[in-house]
Formats: sequence, structure tokens, C-alpha cells
Amino acid sequence: MHWNLQRRSRLVYATLVVLWLVVLGWQAFEHAIVRAANRERLINRGRDITSTVGVVLRSQRIFGLVLMKHRLEAALTDLIRPGELDSIVVLNADGDPVVGAGEPLETPIETIIGPGMVWDAQRVTILNLVDLGTSATETNARPAIVLSEDMLPNPFGSSTNRGGLRRRDGDRGDGDGPSFERPPRPPDELNPEEGSRERPRRGGRFSFRRPPWMSDEEFREVMQKQGLHSFLIGLSTADMRSANARDLWMRCVIVLLATMAAGVSVLAWRNLARSSDLQIRLVKAGEMNAHLKEMNLAAAGLAHETRNPLNLIRGLAQLISKQTEAPADVRERSRAIVDEADRVTAQLNEFINYSRPREVRRTNVNVTRLIGEVARALAIDAEEKKVAIDVPQEDAAIEADDPLLRQVIFNLVLNAVQAVGEGGRIEVRLCPADDGRLSLEVRDDGPGVPPGQRLEIFKPYVTSHQQGTGLGLAVVQQIVAAHGWEIECDASEPKGAVFRIRHIKPAAPVKRA
Repeated sequence: MHWNLQRRSRLVYATLVVLWLVVLGWQAFEHAIVRAANRERLINRGRDITSTVGVVLRSQRIFGLVLMKHRLEAALTDLIRPGELDSIVVLNADGDPVVGAGEPLETPIETIIGPGMVWDAQRVTILNLVDLGTSATETNARPAIVLSEDMLPNPFGSSTNRGGLRRRDGDRGDGDGPSFERPPRPPDELNPEEGSRERPRRGGRFSFRRPPWMSDEEFREVMQKQGLHSFLIGLSTADMRSANARDLWMRCVIVLLATMAAGVSVLAWRNLARSSDLQIRLVKAGEMNAHLKEMNLAAAGLAHETRNPLNLIRGLAQLISKQTEAPADVRERSRAIVDEADRVTAQLNEFINYSRPREVRRTNVNVTRLIGEVARALAIDAEEKKVAIDVPQEDAAIEADDPLLRQVIFNLVLNAVQAVGEGGRIEVRLCPADDGRLSLEVRDDGPGVPPGQRLEIFKPYVTSHQQGTGLGLAVVQQIVAAHGWEIECDASEPKGAVFRIRHIKPAAPVKRA
């Protein structure tokens, strides 16, 4: 029964460990999903911002694909949100910065151009191509350029500039940039090929891909250095890291609650197992008490009907054995009758002792002293077979009934003396158990007990000795059960048997008298 309970306990503990590992793996998997979702959400946020930057670039165009630097910087600065959007940098085709806003990028631009996205501890940098809403052919032919103030014509100089343009009356130079109109030319001076470079009039203005005050060579040079090709945005990962940390804490709390639940389940199972064990012991004790009551009645009747006639027979046989005038063979047979009557009387006394109900009166017993007294009482029997009895030397106190415990130790040691051969060895010792209690062991190096008989030997009238009554170990089992202990028979290495009494509650040490 004890081993079955241990196996069930191991199965329950293994199941709880597996469930805890499942919860741990589940929370780790869910946290990985949340981290991936937060990362994807931040990337999507970056894509939305790049679309916004494209709208800003398109809104700042003049002369087709020309953007003013100071206006573009102001518009980009308005997009900066500390802790969310930290920096915006617009690059040319060579990867050099043209205009930017916000904090400077700490990551080298060369390392970003290849993968298009770089993550570090504080931010993520995303690379995207410039989108000005033009066709691919036009954008590839002439990308948008950014012009600074020093690249504009002087409106306060001559009325005309390098491009042959003059400032229109009423224009202030702000708004959508400077507006210019071409001086009127005679119709016959118009060249069809030259006219092809002009775009349709829109309210007196012309829209050029090349600013009119620049030559083609100057425009190509500016387009190479100031032409917009791509831009970088630096997004802070603070919100993402904060969300990941909150989710991680939540997962840790769930795992902690699962651990606490597993611990509570272990304690509940241990209490349930102990309660079941106690209930089984109580049922066994109740059955044994009922059986003992019946045996007590039978033993009382047997003692009344048998003991007196047996004593009478023994007395008559003893008188005949002492008569000198009786023949020698008669006296010899009379002594045999006396010996047989003594043997039957001893069996009868053991039977009555077994059938008597056990009332345990617990006190603090110095079990070391008790073992020594039993060893001295059996010294004559041990010397006849040259058997050595080893007893513990350190004092140990337990809670038990002193006379009943003495009878248990006496029966176990006597059983061992009868089992070992000449020159054998017997060891009595106390061993600490895992539950804080003690175990009393009686070991011998005799022939041992076969595995199939290790449970049967505690039953009445089961013995392996020719002169044994078969009630010694039954009485031991009865007293052990009355104390709430357990006794088992096992093999002793390298040979012999060991009788082990478990669940003995220790008490305060008692000094040896």
C-alpha cells in the first residue's frame, strides 16, 4: 500500500511539472507573438510616416520638382515628435544627406542603405525612396532638387537675371517660391525648337523642370548633389520596448501564479495522501480491534477450559518424575510430559497475549537504553550461539508505550537470534527518515526471508522455526499498528533480513540513567 501511494504521488508530481512546463512554454510563445506584433506595428507606423513625408515633399514643390531648403526643413521639423519620430534625413543618389530635421543619426548611413532597415537599442532607422507623385520615367530622368537661398537669383539686382527672367510685380518671394515671367519676344524670333522647352502658361506663370536662372550644366550639377533620391526616418522604440516589458511582466505573473498553483496542488496532494494513509490505518486498526475482541472472548474461554487441566496434568507428571521407587523409564516419560505441558502453556500464554487489546500510553522513552536492556536479557541465548549484538550508543528519545516497545524489540531481537547461525551478527539501529521522523531497524546476517513470505510472516501461526509458535511477529505487528507505525521485512545486504519500523515520532532527548 505504501509503495502504491508513492507511485501515485510520483505520477501526480510529474503531471504537475509537465503542466507547469506547458504553461511556461505557452507564455513564452505568446510573448514572442506580442513582440513580433509590436515590431510589425512600429514598422507599419514607419511606413505611414514615410507616406506623410512624401506628401510633405510634394506640397513643397515649385518649378515642377524644385523644393526650397528652408521651407522643406521647417515642414520636416513640424513632423518631428520626440520619443516617436526622432529624425528625418533626405539623401541624394550617392547616399549623402541633402536636408534633415530632428536628432542626428548615430548609425552610419552606409550600413542602412543595404538592408533598408536597422535596429539598435533605442530606435529603428528605415530607408525609403522619395515619392513625389510623378511617373517613373520623369522621376528617373530628373529627380527633385533642393535649392538653398544662396542658389536663388537676386531679386533686388537688375530687373533681369541669368535666365533672362524678370521678377513679376506684386511677388514677394515667399509663398510657393519666386515667380518669373519671360520678356516678350517678337513672334518671328520664336524658334519652334526653343518653344518646345516652354510649358503651357498658367495664369501668366511658367512651370519648369529646370529653374530658368540656371543653365543646363548648372542644373545637372545641382541635380547630382541636391537631387532627392531617398530618405531615412529614425523611429524611437521606447513605446515598443515599454509594451514588450509590460507584456513580459504579465507573462511572469501568470507563470508565478501557475507555480503557486502547482505548489498548492502539491501540498494538497500530500495532505490528501496523508489523510488517505491515516484512514487506511484507522480502518485496519478498527478491523484488528474487532478481530481482537472476538479472539479475546475465545482466548478467555480456551484459557478457562484448558489451563487448569493442563496445570493438573503437569503437576501429576512432575510428582511421578520425582518418585525414586518408580522405574527409570516412567520418570523419563513424566519429565517429557512436564516439558510438553510447559510448551503448550507458553503457546497458550502467547495466544492470550496476542488476543489482548492494546492500549497505548505514550511517554518519552529512551529507546537506546531500552535496546541495551533487551540485549542484556538475551545475552545468554546469544552467547550459546556466539552471536554478536550491536546496539546504538547515542541516546535517542521517542514517543511510545515503554512496556509495549520493550516487547517489540525483545521479539525482533529474539527472532533474529533464532534465525542466524553460530557466530552470526545482529545490528539494532535508529535511522532518520525524510519526513523528520525515525526508523528502527533490526538487521541480521541469517538466511533471510524469501520475498513471497515477507508479508505472510506477520500473520498468526506463520513461522519458519520448528520450535516457534508463530505469534511473536504477529504480536509485534499488532503493537506497531496500535502506535500508528508501520513495519516491513526486507532483504539485508549482502545477506540476511532487516525488520524496519517506520514513522516513529522523536521526542526530547532523555539522559541515560
